[in-house]
Amino acid sequence: MASTLPLTRAILFTNASILLRRNCLRNFAFSASFSSSDTVHRKKWRQPVSSLLQLGGVVIAKDDVVRDDPTNNVPDNIFSKLGMQLHRRDNHPLGILKNEIYNYFDTNYSNKFDKFDDLSPIVSVKENFDDVLVPADHVSRSYNDTYYIDSQTVLRCHTSAHQAELLRRGNTQFLVTGDVYRRDSIDSTHYPVFHQMEGVRVVSVDDWEASGTDGTSYAANDLKKCLEGLARHLFGAVEMRWVDTYFPFTNPSFELEIFFQEKWLEVLGCGVMEQEILTRSGKTNNVAWAFGLGLERLAMVLFDIPDIRLFWSADERFTSQFSKGKLGVKFKPFSKFPPCYKDISFWINESFTENNLCEVVRGIAGDLVEEVQLIDNFTNKKKGMTSHCYRIAYRSMERSLTDEEINDLQRNVREQVQSKLNVVLR
Repeated sequence: MASTLPLTRAILFTNASILLRRNCLRNFAFSASFSSSDTVHRKKWRQPVSSLLQLGGVVIAKDDVVRDDPTNNVPDNIFSKLGMQLHRRDNHPLGILKNEIYNYFDTNYSNKFDKFDDLSPIVSVKENFDDVLVPADHVSRSYNDTYYIDSQTVLRCHTSAHQAELLRRGNTQFLVTGDVYRRDSIDSTHYPVFHQMEGVRVVSVDDWEASGTDGTSYAANDLKKCLEGLARHLFGAVEMRWVDTYFPFTNPSFELEIFFQEKWLEVLGCGVMEQEILTRSGKTNNVAWAFGLGLERLAMVLFDIPDIRLFWSADERFTSQFSKGKLGVKFKPFSKFPPCYKDISFWINESFTENNLCEVVRGIAGDLVEEVQLIDNFTNKKKGMTSHCYRIAYRSMERSLTDEEINDLQRNVREQVQSKLNVVLR
């Protein structure tokens, strides 16, 4: 693997940035509403510690992630996922997909793309937001959406969190793959930890002058040609279409959709990089393109995996179905345990958010919670109060849950929702 970064067994993890959008395969994503109370207070950022690269994962000390800091909002269940690096397991669907994308770039670009898949998910706020022109009051900086270790350190929201640093180090063609973290809703396609890959290619004046076009047009055409080829490599001879969109860090910006299994499927977000990002990285006379894709979303389609929680399963009935180099082997369900539904109703307050509710439920039930859905919402105008009713679906992908177990979970959920979210149960 070509690289200008040292990749030794003991490494000091690096940092950086660009933001991907949730509605495009969880790529290039900003979401939820921003409030002034979420504004990050500035204080000195602490450099992440060194960690040992080990087979199948990375050792990260709990004290480096879950801290006694008023701005820290990383729960234990999120810390437990740090360093597992599913994307580096060759027999895992995410690793199989990552390697297949690597094969495409190695074949079509003569091994010129540097590859990084072991960079630390601990990054600075500056690199995660500032370096890619995200406004100081942007929604994406909210504690409602992002996991903060302290006021100047976060768990990366996107693999592009390493883009600026790699550009400054002189890398001009690279792929970055890794686990990313966002506070999110609970359903079959959303999980607070998932995996992304981003790609960047810098082109020179010589490239576009030889084509007789301007730099932006050349980069946009080169980008589309590259990604159309990748889509055919993964999905076969499918119909495609490009959709113009907006991202704050690329211009023009696009989304690629393919017609697959009788419906249009969003594959990735991409665009020509904003010139200011290149200028800050010392590449004044260049243009560049960038793309981002969500590995889980594509793997769920290619392998017919129905629930995103399955990617974290250690059950041999799941793991034994996949082998290195075999893309698109269709998953065979090994259990059909019924869900159990429990409702919880309460009067909300001004600080209530659904993401906070999901964090509480997930912290108690873990992967036994399948979905949290708002089923009723009404306002008592006389009292000036609003009530929400949420239906929680409990289901294990691997075993039957007992009534006693589910009742204990729901009892704990009710207690914690009332105490942690300061709501009034109904």
